[in-house]
Amino acid sequence: MGSAYTPGLTVSSDIVVRRIRRLPIKGQVLVNVGDAVEPNSVLAQAMLPGLLQTIKLAEKLGVDIKETESLFQLKVGDPIAKGDLIAETKGLFGIFGGQKLMSDYTGTVEAVSSISGQVLVREPSIPVEVTAFIQGKIVDIMPEEGAVVETRGAMVQGIFGIGGERQGEIRIAVKDKHEVLDAHHLQETDAGKLVVGGAGVTLAAMRRASELGVHGLIGGGVRDSDLIELLGYDIGVAITGQEQISFTLVVTEGFGELAMADRTFELLKSVEGKTASINGATQIRAGVIRPEIIVPLPLTGEAHVASAGGGELVLGTPIRVIREPYFGALGTVTGLPPTLEVLESGTEVRVLNAKLASGEEVTVPRANVEIISQ
Repeated sequence: MGSAYTPGLTVSSDIVVRRIRRLPIKGQVLVNVGDAVEPNSVLAQAMLPGLLQTIKLAEKLGVDIKETESLFQLKVGDPIAKGDLIAETKGLFGIFGGQKLMSDYTGTVEAVSSISGQVLVREPSIPVEVTAFIQGKIVDIMPEEGAVVETRGAMVQGIFGIGGERQGEIRIAVKDKHEVLDAHHLQETDAGKLVVGGAGVTLAAMRRASELGVHGLIGGGVRDSDLIELLGYDIGVAITGQEQISFTLVVTEGFGELAMADRTFELLKSVEGKTASINGATQIRAGVIRPEIIVPLPLTGEAHVASAGGGELVLGTPIRVIREPYFGALGTVTGLPPTLEVLESGTEVRVLNAKLASGEEVTVPRANVEIISQ
């Protein structure tokens, strides 16, 4: 039988992490290979063209569209500001006052048409910047696009998250991995910090975190009903990370009240007081993206290099199930049947046998698990 591979989650105290930081459009790279960078260091910048707005000059003035160019008082390329007088009619017999037209937009005149009777205004360009996200050094440059940042330290990948990129000092707010993080665990001094719970994060804790200005919450699990209540909508299967919330949430085990894995909790305890970068962006389907906490540390000697790939499935491989009915369950591989099995849906897939942390023996599709790598 050929080797079997599957995606993996990383929980490591010493790993080299590289992150590609790329602009959405071509722009200017501001760093060089070897430069030391901080999380908020700007690596590249570009100007995103502003929106193109339309002023229906002929229609608003009630004139023939052929008069558009003669009545418009500016030229293509001229700056224009909201409220500026841009056109005026002479009025009846040149005696009675004519109509005046003011601009509704600020920007640059892009076109004046005597065919449509319209003036096109391009609003000011929008600056776009990409920052380093993590403290480290530049190891590669992508001309006009961005750069690759490398750091070495501790890293924890979660199973699900919401919220974007933030940084903060890590604080453990619970006694052990079984304690759920609630509102009373949060303090005024947690503003700007990444607060770690145990078996979960409550809705009250998330609301309190928003009030205090906490940058991140980390816990074993979260109730999906609490997320819906917090956000006002069901996230569904789309990629997360763009939610309009003031903090980032990363859960390491799954949905519900789930004690954080021993080594994850102990690793986070070991870096308490250190500054970390956190990102809740998650995508489980094609193009897997995992929420993560990265803690740059002054380490020496050899280190494992983080890979976007997974690892080889063998007997004893530690795994986490990422689909129902065992979503979030931890276990170890006990068997790798070589033949395809038919699911209830009628689909033939490769499966594996696993013993869950609860002691239950299960058979699940290999595509429904990921390796917990160290």
